[in-house]
Amino acid sequence: MEARYAALRRAVEQVPAVDAHAHNLVELESAFPFLRCFSEAEGDALALAPHSLSFKRSLRDIAALYNCDASLEKVEEFRKAEGFKSIASKCFQAAKISVILIDDGIVFDKMLDLESHKEFAPQIGRVLRIEWLAETIINNESFSGSSWTLDSFIENYVAKLKPIALFFICSDLCTNILNLFLTVSNQIVALKSIAAYRSGLDINPNVSKMDAEDGLRKELSGQRPFRITNKNLIDYLFTCSLEIAVSLNLPVQIHAGFGDKDLDLRTCNPLHLRAVLEDERFAKCQIVLLHASYPFSKEASYLASVYSQVYLDFGLAIPKLSVQGMTSSLKELLELAPIKKVMFSTDGYAFPETYYLGAKRARDVVYRVLSAACEDGDLSIQEAMEAVEDIFRRNALHLYKLNVANGSINHETPIAGDSICLSSVEQDVLLVRIIWNDASGQHRCRVVPAGRFYEVTRNKGVGLTFASMGMTSFCDGPADGTNLTGVGEIRLKPDMSTLLRLPWSRREEMVIADMQITPGEAWEYCPRNALRKVTKVLLDEFNVKMKAGFENEFYLRRKLVSDGHEQWVPYDNTNYCSTSAFDGATSILQEVYSFLKDSNIVVEQLHAESGKGQFEVALKYILCTLAADNLIYAREIIKSVARKHGLLATFLPKPDLNDIGSGSHVHLSLWENDQNVFMGSDEYNFYGMSKKGEQFLAGVYHHLPSILAFTAPHPNSYDRIQPNTWSGAYLCWGKENREAPLRTACPPGVDLHLVSNFEIKSFDGCANPHLGLAAIVAAGIDGLRRGLKLPEPIESNPADYASKLKRLPQNLQEAVESLSADKILHELIGDKLVTAAIAIRKAEIDHYAKNPGAFNDLIHRY
Repeated sequence: MEARYAALRRAVEQVPAVDAHAHNLVELESAFPFLRCFSEAEGDALALAPHSLSFKRSLRDIAALYNCDASLEKVEEFRKAEGFKSIASKCFQAAKISVILIDDGIVFDKMLDLESHKEFAPQIGRVLRIEWLAETIINNESFSGSSWTLDSFIENYVAKLKPIALFFICSDLCTNILNLFLTVSNQIVALKSIAAYRSGLDINPNVSKMDAEDGLRKELSGQRPFRITNKNLIDYLFTCSLEIAVSLNLPVQIHAGFGDKDLDLRTCNPLHLRAVLEDERFAKCQIVLLHASYPFSKEASYLASVYSQVYLDFGLAIPKLSVQGMTSSLKELLELAPIKKVMFSTDGYAFPETYYLGAKRARDVVYRVLSAACEDGDLSIQEAMEAVEDIFRRNALHLYKLNVANGSINHETPIAGDSICLSSVEQDVLLVRIIWNDASGQHRCRVVPAGRFYEVTRNKGVGLTFASMGMTSFCDGPADGTNLTGVGEIRLKPDMSTLLRLPWSRREEMVIADMQITPGEAWEYCPRNALRKVTKVLLDEFNVKMKAGFENEFYLRRKLVSDGHEQWVPYDNTNYCSTSAFDGATSILQEVYSFLKDSNIVVEQLHAESGKGQFEVALKYILCTLAADNLIYAREIIKSVARKHGLLATFLPKPDLNDIGSGSHVHLSLWENDQNVFMGSDEYNFYGMSKKGEQFLAGVYHHLPSILAFTAPHPNSYDRIQPNTWSGAYLCWGKENREAPLRTACPPGVDLHLVSNFEIKSFDGCANPHLGLAAIVAAGIDGLRRGLKLPEPIESNPADYASKLKRLPQNLQEAVESLSADKILHELIGDKLVTAAIAIRKAEIDHYAKNPGAFNDLIHRY
């Protein structure tokens, strides 16, 4: 799975993150043992216990970053040698954090002021903790309990923050706080409340001023330093602060879920906030629930889904929980909450390592959750990559109105750090190949520098002339009758789910492209879209998916120069499944296997075939749309490995008319809800097939002459499809009959009375796999719609029944004539695309009939 999601992994690792909630760094002596302090932090119920999973994992992560042994002593030794600034720079660079929003309501000794943090992150914002603000004012003033009023508290509260009073301080609480925030709003990006720690989240938004004043009197009669715990006073300050936040359009962060040991978890469930959320005064106040509200992540997700003003932040839960706990918590947040409402933060504090651990684990967990969502079909790869940008930066930029270039309110300016990200990409990858397979089955590519690809091309694509889908195997120009010319342009839009590092050229990547006429609108001639379109019909009408597994037969040739003439001769002269043939090519085949494995393409078998220098690599069956993409990559890998060894690999069906041909046999099965429904059952069993299986195969049988125009699309293809060559020359089917073009298969492990799949023999290396499979699916749909029946199977060599059986097309002309008359394939695949394919086939028929010697050049094209 990792290779399939390489683009997603890269996006997660490279995106410059906005840390939406953290605390001040502390400049400690370099010898200070970070992890030991962290594991022994007094009063911190969430400190990393020395034997906890989180502690052990964090110690390993930090030791890996510092390149030292994973022990407290060695980490401490490294910190002492490096010093604080070096350690901080290393941690923040590895974390790729471009913005930090700091809640400075926790006071540490030797802590850095906000401005000092810019040495480690380009932009810093302040989150103002409202309870800390109130407590700071009172603890620095000499109040007498008898003369105290709530109004005088507010006056002192405001006056303390603004040394020169330029405005009239009245007795209205909200007006005064509004003025207060206006004086410092150039630094503040959000407010924050820790009401959950003090009296819980069951906030009364209608608490009276009288009750609040009475609460304050009770608080002042207690010990100093003053610490607000009275619920009425907390609720009053909380409610008034929300009104101010609405006035200033500032978000409010709210601690929810777990925290230090003085917190009563029972009162920290965010569902307690319902009265506040449904109060009309606060309908426009954007509220951010911190810490994934753990263990109330599902409840938080629900609130974000039903209340437009609720957002979610998963800092602290990541990295404090176990890997499974972090993964589960983030999954629960995303079960209902819109992705646009979920944000990253580290909840880092004091130690640079806490920022690094938060960012590292967040990236790992987000990748884990989003790749699983892609695997489950909840997201496409492109949607997941968009989600990465949203979660790590865009949501926070929008919510907190950030412009990280200059600190202004405009959040539309590109984020600082993108250039760093792109630069790092180009240090790793130089070029990206954008690949498409045309209607004549040839692999083509445009190559874009990696920096431009990740900055522009991956989203906007590259231009391509209409003529590109009308080209033949002999001429880079559109064939007559395709209705495609050099007038008009499409966009080759990379499908980032197919992004793959080239195993044979590690500083290059390749990606398969879709063809779009306008952004998001598929071009009618796009082969990948044709396959997606018919598979959607199959799923919508019959709740069935088709899986496919290809056998890749190919010849290896070595160059021989004699008398100044270049020839490509067989790599060896061995026979079928020869051990010596495999020995001779083992270094090549091992490399092919390794590269396919690195590319997440599963190989089931490799062996020498019957031809001189001929080999086969069989791939495991997967969903047919992915199988078509993988077949393109498998051919690229095999050809490139051969080229690396000074050889030529060709998939041409018949490179030597006196030797065995090469096919690309495909095995096909039908699946419904993860169950193979091609296979028969007690209710219905037609020669091992289910009713759906029989009808689908009957459709393929009925349309097989037309299908050949896509699966055997070249004049050379028909030199291979001959009787007694295991290539399927007659229109028939049979169970385990390798001379039949359609063979039902009963592999090991399947009951002998059943079959698991069927094989089409007449599929070769000149075929565009997406178009070939699209034709098969379209035919199967017709069989299902009409309830077609199969004839009796042929259980011996079809050539023995030559007088009774119909020959399949003996040349491309006959296949084209069948396709031209096939209204079903025109309708389901698309008339324009089928018309263009027919025109290309006709041009090739004419050209190779007039130029038989031109066949020799085709080993370089296929």
